Amino acid sequence: MLSRTADNLYWAARYMERADYLARLLETALRSASLPASYAGASTEWESAVASAGATELFYERYGDATEETVCDWLAFNPDNPSSIRSCIGRARTNAKAVRTALTAETWEAVNDAGLQLAQYRQSALSREDLTRFLDWVKSVALAFDGSARRTMLRNDAFWFVRLGGAVERADNTARILDVKYHILLPEHEHVGGTLDYFQWTTMLREVSANTAYRWVYRTSVKPWLVADLLMLNRQMPRSLASCYEVIVRHTDLLAEAYGRRGPSQRHARAVLARLNGARIEDVFQSGLHEFITAFLADNAKLGAVIAEQYLL
Repeated sequence: MLSRTADNLYWAARYMERADYLARLLETALRSASLPASYAGASTEWESAVASAGATELFYERYGDATEETVCDWLAFNPDNPSSIRSCIGRARTNAKAVRTALTAETWEAVNDAGLQLAQYRQSALSREDLTRFLDWVKSVALAFDGSARRTMLRNDAFWFVRLGGAVERADNTARILDVKYHILLPEHEHVGGTLDYFQWTTMLREVSANTAYRWVYRTSVKPWLVADLLMLNRQMPRSLASCYEVIVRHTDLLAEAYGRRGPSQRHARAVLARLNGARIEDVFQSGLHEFITAFLADNAKLGAVIAEQYLL
């Protein structure tokens, strides 16, 4: 496969995954903002959304204050933000269009229809209820793309690059959600384990569609260290860091077998997975969750770089 084709497939999947993540992020902020300030910490949910999206510097240069209107515009609709939902779906469609012959008709139609339908949405015309429906639509679009790829694509290098891009992006997103919750979202005067803390961890579980999974796995009330364990180290949870890296290792190995050569992406992915498999959540909290996640984000960014160098350039 041409490196250009691999690059388009890889980034189409990453952009669709990122659009889904941003929709979940905004949905959570809207839910928090609808509650009384004394309970939901209303002074922080929009700042946390910007921080979790990793777009703080550009955002504050443009808007100054993080409010519902400015954050929704920046993360959902603003074409000047390269990581807004509008930009992500548009770029995913552009990448997919360049490699239509490598995709099935169903997978292409999922991303193409999303790009075409997106044009009808404008923030200025949306009420909060309409915005919620828009975010639900974005999640359904990402699900249609992912589901059509899984159900219709041949298990060859085209499919492996799609799965690889989605897993790398998902791991980054999950880590950012955890880091922002633990260090930004909870106000300084609140204590871990309090009412506000409980609500925010529960909200975060809903954000990643893990609330029911948490109950099934732990069968207890929401506890920060167990939420972190589920989203970091539990391989049964599809959005966990460990699960994402199992997908990454499996598909980089398949690429190595197909192309007859192993390289830095296989070695680095296996090293990260080994660290996750060897970690215990008690040790992670003792040494510092923020430090662990910061190191993971650096490792994940490095993996993206070595994948690009090995396959996409």
